[in-house]
Parts: sequence; C-alpha cells; structure tokens
Amino acid sequence: MVAFGPVGEPVFLRTYARELPGGKKEKFEDTIERCLRACNKQLNCNFTKEETEEFRGLLHNMVGSFAGRFLWQLGTGTVDKIGLLSLQNCAGTVVNEPVRPFTWAMSCLLVGAGVGMNIQREYVYEIPKVKPGVSVVRKNTNDADYIVPDSREGWVELLERVLSAFFVTGKSFTYSTVCVRPAGLPIKTFGGISSGAEPLALGIGQIVDLLRSRAGKKLRSVDALDIFNIIESIVISGNVRRSAGIAIGDIDDYLFLEAKRWDLHNIPNYRVYSNNTLNCNDVKLLPQSWWQQFETGGEIYGLFNMRLAREEGRIGDTSRANDKIVCANPCLEQVLEMFETCCLAELFLPRASSYEQLKTTAFYLYRACKHSLSLPCSEPETEEIVHKNMRMGIGVTGYVQASEEQKQWLPRLYAELRQFDEDYSKKNNFPVSVALTTCKPSGTLSKLAGVTEGCNPAEAEYFIQRIRFSSSSDMLPALRDAGYPIEPQQNLDGTVDRFTSVVEFPCAYPGVKTVKNTSAVEQLETVKRIQTEWSDNAVSNTITYSPEEVPAIKEWLFANYKDNIKSVSFLRKMDRNFPQMPREEITKEDYEKRVSVLKGLNFGNTTDSSVDTTLECAGGACPLR
Repeated sequence: MVAFGPVGEPVFLRTYARELPGGKKEKFEDTIERCLRACNKQLNCNFTKEETEEFRGLLHNMVGSFAGRFLWQLGTGTVDKIGLLSLQNCAGTVVNEPVRPFTWAMSCLLVGAGVGMNIQREYVYEIPKVKPGVSVVRKNTNDADYIVPDSREGWVELLERVLSAFFVTGKSFTYSTVCVRPAGLPIKTFGGISSGAEPLALGIGQIVDLLRSRAGKKLRSVDALDIFNIIESIVISGNVRRSAGIAIGDIDDYLFLEAKRWDLHNIPNYRVYSNNTLNCNDVKLLPQSWWQQFETGGEIYGLFNMRLAREEGRIGDTSRANDKIVCANPCLEQVLEMFETCCLAELFLPRASSYEQLKTTAFYLYRACKHSLSLPCSEPETEEIVHKNMRMGIGVTGYVQASEEQKQWLPRLYAELRQFDEDYSKKNNFPVSVALTTCKPSGTLSKLAGVTEGCNPAEAEYFIQRIRFSSSSDMLPALRDAGYPIEPQQNLDGTVDRFTSVVEFPCAYPGVKTVKNTSAVEQLETVKRIQTEWSDNAVSNTITYSPEEVPAIKEWLFANYKDNIKSVSFLRKMDRNFPQMPREEITKEDYEKRVSVLKGLNFGNTTDSSVDTTLECAGGACPLR
C-alpha cells in the first residue's frame, strides 16, 4: 500500500506514470519497480536483494523519493541515449561567448533540466560585436541551405547556425522546417505532444530581429537575457516541457533591473520565462529601486550571494570552498560551475519515524544519485565537470511540519552522509562529491507525500487544492464517482472554458505554521538554520511578507544576509480572491464535511498527459519532470 497524501495519487498519475505496453498506464508500484531495476541495470548501484526490498518499502511509505526526473526517466531508452543529462534537474553557465552558452542551454532545457544563466556584464562584454548584413530566412522547401531535422539536436543546430552567422561567419542562409513533425503528434522519446515547427520559427525570427538591431554593436546583458528567454519560449511550446530559467545580473545594471518593470515599459512577453536575480554579496549595496518594489508590490528580483556560495558549504564550513561557482539553478537551491549540472533527491522529513530510518533512506538515495552522475553525457563540457565534482542535492521537504526532534537529526545526518561519501567514493573509485545536500521548493513531490513544500510555511491548516484536468481526461470519472467536486474552468474575463475541468481536493496540515501566522523574519531564520545545519548547496525559499514587515526585513537582512544567506526571494502577501484559486483556505468544519462524503478512489487504467502548472514551485518555474 502506497502512503499517498490527499492529492498524491492523481498528481502521480498525471505527472510521472508512463504508458506500459498494451496501452495501460503505470501505477506507483510499477514506477518504483522500473526505477529500482534501473538502479542496478542502468546505474550499476549493485543493490542487493535485501537492500532493494528495504529501499522499496521506504519509497512506498514516502520517507523519501527519487527526484521527479528519475521517476519519469529511469529505466527508459532516453537515459541510454542521452546519459546523465536526462536525469539532471539543474544546469548553469555564463554568457561569455556568443554561441555555446545558448546552444547548451537549449539542449538542457529540451530534456527538462532547468537552466541558470549568468549575464553579468563582465562576461557578456567578452562577446564580439554583432556582424552586420546577415539575414536568416525561413524557406519551407527542400532546397534551403539547412533542412531542420525532426529532433532535439536539429533544433539546437538551427540556433547554432543563426548565432554563428551573426558572430562568426557573417554569412546569410535559409532554412526549412519541412521535416519537423506536425503539431499534435506524439514525442516518443521524451513523451508529450509535438508543438510543430511554428514556435521554433517564431523564436528564431525574434532572435534574428534582435541581433539585426544590434548590428555593429556589442550585446548588452539585457540582449543576452532576451535571447535566453526566447529560447525558453521555444522549448515550453513542447506541451509537456517546463522551461525553467534564472538570469543572474549585476545590482547596478539598470537595463536588467527594469527588464520586468511591466508598470513602466512595453516589455516583451517572453521575459516572463526567467526568475531574474541579482548577484548581491552585501544588501547595503542594493539600489533604492530594489527596496521600493517591496512597497509597490512589483516583481522583486531574488538575491544570490555568490561570494558566500564560493567560500562556504554549510555556514562556517570553509572546507567546501569553490571559487569556480558562477551561477545557480532556477530555484536557487543549487550553486553551479560553468556547464555543470546536478541531480536531486528528496527526504520527507516529517514522515521519518526514526533517525535510523531517515539515514537509511538518505544513503540509498545517495547511491542512486552518485552512480547517475558517473553516466556518460551527450555534452562533453558537462561530462567533464560533473564527473569531477559529482555534485548532488539530497533535499528535505515538509520542514515546518517536522518536529523539533526530527529537525535536530539533520546536522548529525549531514556529518554521517559526508563520511559515507568519503568511504563510498574511495571504495568505488569515484571523486568525493563537492556538495551533497540542499532544500528545494519540492512543489510536486511534496504533494505525493502530502507534506508542506520545502522550508516554506503552509498556505493554511485546512484548504482546498484545485487541480486542472483536460475535460477529456480518463481520470475524471473516477474522481467524480469518489465524490470530488468538479466544475468547468471559469476564466478571469467571466467566460467558461468547458475544455478544462477543475477538481477540488480537501487537504489538511493541522497545527502547522502557515503563511498567516509566520512572520517574514521567522521564515528568514528558518532559511538561515537549514543553511547552517543541512544544506551545503543553498536553500530555495520564497519569503512571503506584508508591507508593514518591510522595516523588520531590512533590519534582519542588514544584520544576517552577508554571512548567512546564499539565496533569498520575496513574494508579497496578497488578498487573493478570484474564482478557482489553486489553494483556498477553509475551516476545519468545512474540511471534515468534505472528507466525510468521499469514497475510495479507483482510477483503473487511466491515461492523462495534461499538465497543471499550479503543482510547481513558487512562481511555477521549475521543470515538471
């Protein structure tokens, strides 16, 4: 029996369950068996029969979990073809040359890895001037200069040819997309439905227009941002892919600072696709405009303390110093070198019944991650750095739900995990990992186990979780029979979308800290504690605040940020009152009434490939799989 949370089974079926031969769909037990078999056959973990049995029980009881990337990909031909990149959640680079950073980013995004890009001026200004007189024209015939193959590699090569034309050769060319499969056909290797060639052609046209506007000039950091965002817009059109990106810029780069000031400028829509972040080592150096966003309610750029990320692992541990750190992943829990990627795993802290159970789960997940990092990679620079660093991020989620005793297990577990890595690496001829632990947002995985997300407070003690399904989904009859309320989607303009159905799930975290009863400073103290006791990477967080808390936030940051916080982001508390909110607080009595009429769920052989972005991390940014 799987210990799902209240929305765990439907979230699993629509997110991670693969289609089996004969048209059936995996149950959770099938997915776990596929992953466990692959641990030995693909990853060479060498789990014994007894270890496999113990690991299986821990996964079924939701004490921990493989990353969503592993749940979706392990045991498939994609891992055999692409290698370690197919299992990586996080990727990062700097834009210091005109071609490779962008083509590498597109390649990573197309297999579902979120990408961080450092676009600080010191890097972007290394790029040569844009060559004038270049044109790139789509010519949908068989005699174009380049016929785009119907493959991930083909799309990336088109981008490479465009960038090379404007920065290297200066030669114009034509291209054709006649070989790209039409929209609506299945993507067999990765899964999902083809978007057709139009999003690719649209994005390439936007990049060409941007580069032509800079002919004879250098790229600015905001131009690098736009190219990155356009690439993301191309990738996200693939229906099941989530294009997760973060752009890291300078605190005094006014063009970058105003890149998402929707209230001041006519801004291209594609800029929504990155979480923009400032490389800030000292909050006293931040411009006044950053602080003003707290008052206006505009989008507040996140902060990344790169100096601290380079100098320390956990706070105070300088043995993990690494001056080659140049970027981070989209949710800012993993710090990365150029072209580095990183795999993740999850510990559901409040689900652990004892320290030994938590430790055993962590060690098994460590072994799966470690061996995955030794796989070959289709990107040579990435293979080199990943095989050298062996960076992973074993995260904890449900932190605010955990007891104080459970939280106090983490420093001891980190020390034992670090020693285990030393011994295991020596025994198996692996490099010691530069980092092992993290705390990520865990939007989707936390819902499988029914725990709070990452280190963030709960939305409420009792609430409705709304999940959107295609109205043709085979899952809806089972949900309706079980008594879950279902209605058509109500659009913000008052119209009704009958092609999309909204299902209401009653959820409860009784007694847990919520956004309403947790101050911004308390949330910051939690981040500081996890960064000190557990994470030797970083801690992803979204600090929710009220305007009256701004003076206290500022005072806390001035006293603590420089030497204790590697990353932080902020979101203003809003009086959200619109139809069919993703989460809506209810009373305990309403929750009990809703639960009392529910029957057991029996999905049978369901097939649902739609994606609900409300299941993602804060901001909806992280890759789904």
